Amino acid sequence: MPKTVIAALQIGTSPNGSAATVENILKYEPEIIETGCKLLVLPEALLGGYPKGSTFGTRLGFRTPEGRDEFLRYWQQAVDLSGPEVESLCKMARRAKTFIVVGVVERGGSTLYCTALFISDEGEVVAKHRKLLPTASERLIWGRGDGSTLPHVKTPAGLIGAAICWENYMPLLRYAMYAKGIQIWCAPTVDERDIWQTSMKHISYEGRMFLVSACQYQPPPSEETSAALGLPTDRPTIRGGSVIYSPMGEPLAGPVYDKEALIKAEIDLDDIIRARYDMDVVGHYARPDIFKLQLDERPQNFMDTHLTRIMN
Repeated sequence: MPKTVIAALQIGTSPNGSAATVENILKYEPEIIETGCKLLVLPEALLGGYPKGSTFGTRLGFRTPEGRDEFLRYWQQAVDLSGPEVESLCKMARRAKTFIVVGVVERGGSTLYCTALFISDEGEVVAKHRKLLPTASERLIWGRGDGSTLPHVKTPAGLIGAAICWENYMPLLRYAMYAKGIQIWCAPTVDERDIWQTSMKHISYEGRMFLVSACQYQPPPSEETSAALGLPTDRPTIRGGSVIYSPMGEPLAGPVYDKEALIKAEIDLDDIIRARYDMDVVGHYARPDIFKLQLDERPQNFMDTHLTRIMN
C-alpha cells in the first residue's frame, strides 16, 4: 500500500479561552501542511479545557455557590459543534487537506461531554465520540457517553477510531473497536505519566495497529493559580508525552515532553498485515465459540425512551 504520514500536535488549552486556543492551533497550520500528514490527532479537552486541580467547590454532601459559578464559567468556554471554534478547525482541515481528531468539551444542553470530534479533510464534522465514563472527579463536570458514539471512520490514512484517556483501560471497549477493524487508534489524553507509554505500547501491540496519542502540554502555573489549586510551580501542569507507535509496539515518533511539538511518522498499512501474521485478536487468535461481546449502539436518551413507553 502507499505510505502516508500521520501526526500529533502537542499543545495546551489557552488560559484566555477556546477562541484563543484555536488561534494557537492555527499557528501550526504551515507546519502541518509542510508535513503532508493525512491524519492529525490533538489532545483531550483541548477546546474547553481540562481544569486540572479544580474542585468546583464540591465536597461530599455539599456544593458551594462559588463552585457553581466556576462551573458556569467552564460551561461558557465549552463549544457547540456548530460554533465558530469548530468551524475554524474545519476550515483548517480543508486547507491543510488533513483529517483531524480533536478533543473538545462539548455542550449538550446544560450537560458537558468530553468528546473527540472527527473532522474530514474536506472540512466537515463527520462523527464524534463521547467519553463513555469520565474518570474519578471528572464525573462532577462531564456526562457519560453511550454506545451510539463509537464510530469507525475511513480517512485517507486508514480506518480510525478513538478512545479518550482512561477509556483506553476498558478492555471491552478496546475489543469492540478492534472488531470494527481499526487500523489507526487515536488516543487523545491528558495523562502525562510514564505508565501511559506502557499502555500505549501495549494497545498498539495487542491490536496490531498504528496508534497516535496526543497529550496536552501546559506550562507551570502562575503563583496565583498554584496557590488556588495546590499545583507546584516548578514543573509543567501537564508535561505532554505525545507519541506514535507501530503495530509491533515500536515508537515511531516521540514521546516528547515539556514543550509544544508537532510529531509525525510515515506509515505503511501493510505493516498491520505483517504484524497480525501471528496474532489477530479478532481473527485467528479469537475464540468466539467461548467468548461473546454484546455491544449496544443505541442512543440512550431518557426522554425518547420514556415517550416510546407511553406510546406503546
